[in-house]
Amino acid sequence: MTSFGFNRAIRRGVSTAAAAAMLMSSTAFAAPPVDLSKWSPEYVRSIAGTKDFDTAADCGKVTPLDYKGRLTFWYQGVFEGDPDLLRQYYKDFFAAFRKTYPNIDLQEQALTYNDLLDKFRTALLGNAGPMVVRLQILGGVEFAAKGYLQELKPEDVGYSTEDFWPGAMKSNMWKGKTYGVPTNNETMALIWNADVFKRAGLDPDKAPATWDDVVKYSKQIHDKLGIAGYGLVARKNAGNTPYRFLPQLWAYGGGVFDEASPNPNYSKIQLNSPASKKALQASYDMYVRDKSVPVSALTNQQADNQPLFLAGQLGMMISHPSDYDVMQDLKKKATGSDLQKAETVIENMRYGLIPTGPDGKRAVVFGGSNMHILKPEYVDGGKVDQAAAKALICFWTSPEWSLKMAYAGSNPGNLNGFKTKWMKERLDKIKFLDVTTSMLPYGIPFPTIPETPEIMNIVVPDMLQNALTGSMTVDQAAEDATKKIQNIMSGGKL
Repeated sequence: MTSFGFNRAIRRGVSTAAAAAMLMSSTAFAAPPVDLSKWSPEYVRSIAGTKDFDTAADCGKVTPLDYKGRLTFWYQGVFEGDPDLLRQYYKDFFAAFRKTYPNIDLQEQALTYNDLLDKFRTALLGNAGPMVVRLQILGGVEFAAKGYLQELKPEDVGYSTEDFWPGAMKSNMWKGKTYGVPTNNETMALIWNADVFKRAGLDPDKAPATWDDVVKYSKQIHDKLGIAGYGLVARKNAGNTPYRFLPQLWAYGGGVFDEASPNPNYSKIQLNSPASKKALQASYDMYVRDKSVPVSALTNQQADNQPLFLAGQLGMMISHPSDYDVMQDLKKKATGSDLQKAETVIENMRYGLIPTGPDGKRAVVFGGSNMHILKPEYVDGGKVDQAAAKALICFWTSPEWSLKMAYAGSNPGNLNGFKTKWMKERLDKIKFLDVTTSMLPYGIPFPTIPETPEIMNIVVPDMLQNALTGSMTVDQAAEDATKKIQNIMSGGKL
């Protein structure tokens, strides 16, 4: 069975138990520390809090706790749309690492999602990169293929490959070798305002079943209430855009390549297929024909949808469970009638599975981030402190911190994180967390090819922009995007 065959088998209609049996019989992977055959909100709750872990002791076996060294580290930090809770956990993490390894001089730099890749590329050209970098899941293969990264697998930092989701490990693979360790894995859900649904004449407790329903619901909300129905995101060079459009693209049966198939080979571009064009047409219908999404969708990212939703001016959006906490944080800043509106919206927040396509296909991006170690020749100063690097990676990818650093909006990269007391705690505290956890079996990784960041962050948003602004028809925008990808894949530039 392929590395992500379990989840793909489920999407093909194979039962969860049968898919797990296929996985267990695979010679490529041993049994993971959790029972994938039982994966469900109920199962996740049953294993939460069942095992204790000692991060310092575990990492001390990799790098002695009294080790003296120096480490430079870049990572995607907390951004404006994240809840305050996550900001606190980032502070707690670095404080805990420094307390555990007081003799490692850690110099970390946080960058935004949209700036990290570009700054990292520039630094590498000048041999001025950090020793360790935490990159979004779509970025690692690009740099591994170009020879910037050292080989790195979970066993190098004290864990087992089977401790991590197969799909996450796949995102670190290039030509049969592993170049990173996952920190977290994320899937999203559909969020809607039950009060808005009710006032628009829709069932307040029922999410749209299909993407065609999303288009219809969005129009009905706009026509009845005069507000935006769906939080379309189409910003250029922003990760929010592909994370929200690709589930729609896959559900309609389309794809950039064949990444949604059981055994993708990425040899044929499918962005100009009839199915892919239907997905693009759905966005066009909402933005141009129905005008049922925010006018600012062309420049919006998810952080721009959040205040609209809290103000009761947006009916539906796709996001993380952390948006519930974000709403709570935003509410603290509201006063008077705005506070009353915010309380009503939060009371009426509902989460459901992401809609399917016309044929019942459901999909979501299998996202997250990975830790990588650079080769010395591309690091500022020309040296990598291997022991210090492995200490940091062990610490972040531990059951404890891979859970805490994903506390409000994601899932632990280390599967053992689901067994910790902190998982039990967050299930009790974070509303709707089990919905997004339930989406994990429907996760599809972005294509594991070096060109993926450019395709997802530039070409896909450009295609949307060309269609939505009317500079091209839907057909022309899809064909134009296909040509751009063909050029990129042949070694050319946009």
